[in-house]
Amino acid sequence: MHIAKILDQNQPSFSFEFFPPKTEQGSKQLFSEIAKLNVLKPSFVSVTYGAGGSTRDLTHQLITKLQKETELTIVSHLTTVGHTQDDIHSILSSYQESGIENILALKGDPPQGMTEIPHTKKGFDQASDLVGYIKKHFPHFGVGVAGFPEGHPGCPNRLMEIEYLKEKVDKGADYICTQLFFDNRDFYDFKERCELAGINIPIIAGIMPVSSLKSTKRMSELALGARVPARLLKALSRASSDEYAQKVGIHWATEQVRDLIDNKIRGVHFYTLNKSLATHQIYDSLGIENSTNLH
Repeated sequence: MHIAKILDQNQPSFSFEFFPPKTEQGSKQLFSEIAKLNVLKPSFVSVTYGAGGSTRDLTHQLITKLQKETELTIVSHLTTVGHTQDDIHSILSSYQESGIENILALKGDPPQGMTEIPHTKKGFDQASDLVGYIKKHFPHFGVGVAGFPEGHPGCPNRLMEIEYLKEKVDKGADYICTQLFFDNRDFYDFKERCELAGINIPIIAGIMPVSSLKSTKRMSELALGARVPARLLKALSRASSDEYAQKVGIHWATEQVRDLIDNKIRGVHFYTLNKSLATHQIYDSLGIENSTNLH
């Protein structure tokens, strides 16, 4: 189903993100976790790409398997890094044949060991170029783009950042999915700045429950410097074990989601790290049986 139709039907939408496992055992474990999450009836699920497109084949394998073996609506990440236009066309054609019709269009991260994204001859320099290409050659595809509530690390000028985002929207993006954040005030400020710029497509909030102080620091690195509020750091530092730290993280994320729902958010996207426990507990705490019972 096209992402625009999903977001019109499900308000708020609830969606989950997975990353492709690197081993057969990891793949089996992921499908076990997906089965547990499937009962929550997510609006859609997405599958990531590794830095520099390093997991391209694994991503394709996973989303094809999910498309064939589940009734989930799949959104595949697609990056400009390391891809020529011919590569992109081939990937999209393959997805089309498999019945996959939704893409999250991203510039992507530098390949491992590099600090800057290399230029690809006959490729796309910006995510906006990828959005425009998809909408021109595969107009039936739904296309999402990334948003950064705390600011894009590669663009310190926050005004220019919103202009670049507006360019993606003008080229046909159907929705925005944000990077994870831990303070809802950052999200609301981002949303208001989008409205001021004339960006009126749905904005989905990215939420990731933390499980320990160590993992929080690691997630902040992976999320390109996500700001961790002092209150959350204090609560995690008081936890006597990872078990209690996980409870702290789930409680914090639950309160984030509760506040977002109360403020009529269009959607919440859970970064699951391929685990189901935290998402289930958040649903239970908020009284959400599945993604359709709030409408």
